[in-house]
Amino acid sequence: MITHTDIEQAAFRIQGRVRRTPILRLAADELGLGYDLTLKLELLQHAGSFKPRGAFNRILSAGAVPEAGVIAASGGNHGAAVAYAARALGLRAEIYIPALTPAAKRSRIESFGAMVVQGGATYNEALAACRVRQAETGALDVHAYDHSAVLAGQGTVAREIEQDAPELTDLLVATGGGGLIGGIAAWYQGRVRVIGVEPEGCPCLHDALAAGAPVASPVGGVAADSLGARQVGAVMFPIARNFVAEAVLVPDDAIIAARRLIWDRLRLIAEPGGAVALAALLCGAYVPKPGARVGVLLCGSNSGEIPA
Repeated sequence: MITHTDIEQAAFRIQGRVRRTPILRLAADELGLGYDLTLKLELLQHAGSFKPRGAFNRILSAGAVPEAGVIAASGGNHGAAVAYAARALGLRAEIYIPALTPAAKRSRIESFGAMVVQGGATYNEALAACRVRQAETGALDVHAYDHSAVLAGQGTVAREIEQDAPELTDLLVATGGGGLIGGIAAWYQGRVRVIGVEPEGCPCLHDALAAGAPVASPVGGVAADSLGARQVGAVMFPIARNFVAEAVLVPDDAIIAARRLIWDRLRLIAEPGGAVALAALLCGAYVPKPGARVGVLLCGSNSGEIPA
């Protein structure tokens, strides 16, 4: 189980290497929800998502990094984060991506100086190819979500939220493999209702909680490049089972609508995965209890286009 101490140490370790992203408090009428809302703007983080937190903590806590540098598999955002962290630390980086990774995300990874290799059609295939290559080179593996140091790094976002918005009772978090929500739930440990939100086409946490263990789930839909893990990580699942209040599913049209609303009302660009948590409120997949103080994590902005 990831502890408060692990997350505090991660916050100290990565301080000055990641942004302390702002919160934005919205009045009840601003998004038409009928209640006030607090947004954590993690889409303003370096490399366009929350993921540098976990990447830096994994690398910096590992001690000496092999000459081969670091290696990772990613649908896009994690690869950009690892590439960004490697460049900042003067390390080589090799990133394996699946065919579904958008061209804009591949370009983003390459812009940080990493070697990019297409390793199959899906994230799982890219991960398998990455593991073969890691065994050959000895590079430090920076898993996208199934490593305790990655979870502790991601948990630092919850530490910031609690410091800046201690009044929250509910926090909605987009969920893929579970590194982000695992770190957040490990920080709050039930003090806040942490709600996982997934696309209907990528229901791996929803399915795991229903089954009582991580299970293989389908991968598809508009947010599959960022949330398309086949199953949640083994490290995060016990945390989720104890401290995630529920996992809800949202359809693609709600994700698209949420992304458009973020642009129209806030003039912020969220990628589909970054808008998933807000979609749950807009479409009614999650309805807060009266008097709840609700927060939403906007977690990614790596999109190649402004929402139409």
